[in-house]
This record gives sequence, structure tokens and C-alpha cells, in this order.
Amino acid sequence: MQRRHFITSGAACAAALAAPAVLAQVGKPTPLKFTLDFRINGQTAPFFLAESKGYYKDEGLDVTIDTGAGSVASITRIASGVYQLGLGDISSLVEFNAQNPGTPMVQAVYQYYNRAPFVIIGRKDRGISGDFRSLQGKKVAAAAVESTRRAWPMVARKQGMKPDAFQWQTTDFSARDNVMVRGDVDAATYFHDSAVSLFARMKADELSVLKYADAGVNLYGNAILASSNLIAQNPKAVAAFLRATNRAIVETFAQPAPSIAAMRQREPILDPKIELDRWAITAQYVGAPDTRGHGLGDIRKLLLEQQVDEVAEVFGLKTRPSADAIFNSSMLPARNERSIQA
Repeated sequence: MQRRHFITSGAACAAALAAPAVLAQVGKPTPLKFTLDFRINGQTAPFFLAESKGYYKDEGLDVTIDTGAGSVASITRIASGVYQLGLGDISSLVEFNAQNPGTPMVQAVYQYYNRAPFVIIGRKDRGISGDFRSLQGKKVAAAAVESTRRAWPMVARKQGMKPDAFQWQTTDFSARDNVMVRGDVDAATYFHDSAVSLFARMKADELSVLKYADAGVNLYGNAILASSNLIAQNPKAVAAFLRATNRAIVETFAQPAPSIAAMRQREPILDPKIELDRWAITAQYVGAPDTRGHGLGDIRKLLLEQQVDEVAEVFGLKTRPSADAIFNSSMLPARNERSIQA
């Protein structure tokens, strides 16, 4: 499943990455609090590489990285002003901005997952195949409120299925692998890269992985989010954070092991092999085919507009935020610094 990626922008890009622009600072570095969407693992290893190698410090920043409690929590943490930056799901941001109309309190500034890694993984011995229709009449485990579960009606529409084609079994995230292994359910929702724990307990040929993207549901996933106050008051700090982070992401595509090692400085209990496997899956969604055209971190506006429309319809939103209110590309690093090749 591993796909090898290489930096393609040549010597000019390498030089730019080796010597990032440093913010003009008088006195202490600019403090920034960044919240992850969930626990620390290989999915977000590049952020810890940037921290470990001093890329944030080089940009004149003092960055604190904390664990999260889901995309909605990330958004509300940023909107409240407790955090200035974070990682959160674009669809959840569409919903939040629709429920809080007017000038957005939070915007996406760097698209991390160029495609949402939403999947349903089923047991083949329960009749789950590579066809979403094989889920009909089955029991599917999912947390009460999670992005993969909430986006299911979009897949159902594309597949000509009813949204209630199967029975949801509400299950805590921590118990999801157990109910799959025991056979209490026929399938379960996952972020694809979060399923490495299941893959370690069940053989690949025992499982079917049904990707939402394969069903024609082109959703952007988790993005780096910033408070509108920070964007307005100190856009240079946002740009600096993105430069440092992007530098680490590009390096992780080229050689992931140092990022996993940096991540394990915070979570030494994690198995490096499992986390390398996790990043190999994450990389497929961060460096999705679109990134060949516009580079890491950017979007296609038409796709985001379509996502806003789908989210508004499926979530029953009364208003539809504009794509420009959701995503602010003005602080992205230079295009040649965001290039990779599959």
C-alpha cells in the first residue's frame, strides 16, 4: 500500500526548503497553540518533525501542539480563542460556519487531507465485498457522531441506495476493533489510516475496504484551520506556521522514518512499524492525484463548492457558506515548495 513520493521541484525548491524565510521578530517568538483533531500518531507525524527539527522556531514561532477530541472540538476550541490553529474536518467547518453566519470565526488555510479518508471496512465472511450494496441489511459499527458516519448518505445517493440500507451499531472509537474481531458487527466505519490497528489483528484477505472516494464522493478531509482573528491580526504568523509545516510534510513524503521518530518523542509507546504503515495510508490522501496540479495544501474551488452544497443538503443546513468563507489560500507557501510526485 506504500506509495513512494519524491520532491520534484529540483534544486531551487530544495534550497528554499533548506532556508525558510524567518519572521522579523523583536523580542520573544510568537506563541501559537495548535490542537490536533485526535490522538498523536503517524497521521500527524509531520507536525512533530517540524517541532523536533526547529522549523517553527526558525520561523520565529513558539508552537504548542496538543491532542484533540474530534473535528468539532477543534473548531470550537479555535473559535473560542483558546487555540489559534488546529486540525479539523472541512465538512464540519461548513456546518459550523452555516450555524454561525456572518464573518467566519474559523477558516481553513491548508488542506491536509486532499481527500477525506472515509471508509467502511467489512468482514468478507459476513458477505461484505468491494460493492457498497453488499452492506444492505448488515450491522455497521460507528461512533455516535463522526464524519464517516455522517457522510454516509452522500455515498448512498451515489450508489442508488437508501440511507437506512443497514443498521448502525453505535460503538465507542476504542471498542470498534474489538467488535469487528469478535464478529459482533459485520462492518465498521474508519478513517482509513486509523484502521491499522484492525489490520494488525485481522488478515487483509479477511476484510473488504470500501472507500468513499471510490464511490464518487469527492470530499476534502481534515485541514489546518486558523482563527479569523489571527488571520486578520497576524497573517505573517499563519504563513510562517504553514511554511514550517509544509516543509516537514514534503520531507515526510520523501523519508517518513524521521517524522515517526519525532512523533514517538511525544508518544514513545507507539510501535514505529505500525505508525509507518499508518503514514503510508495517510500519504495516499494527503498527496491525492489533485496535488500534482495545484500542490500540497491547496484545493479546487469547484470541488469545495460542490462539497458545501452536499453538506448543506445532507446535514439540513439553512444557509450555505461560500467557498471563500471556508478556505483562505492567501497564506499558502509558494507553489514550488508544495510539489511532490507519486
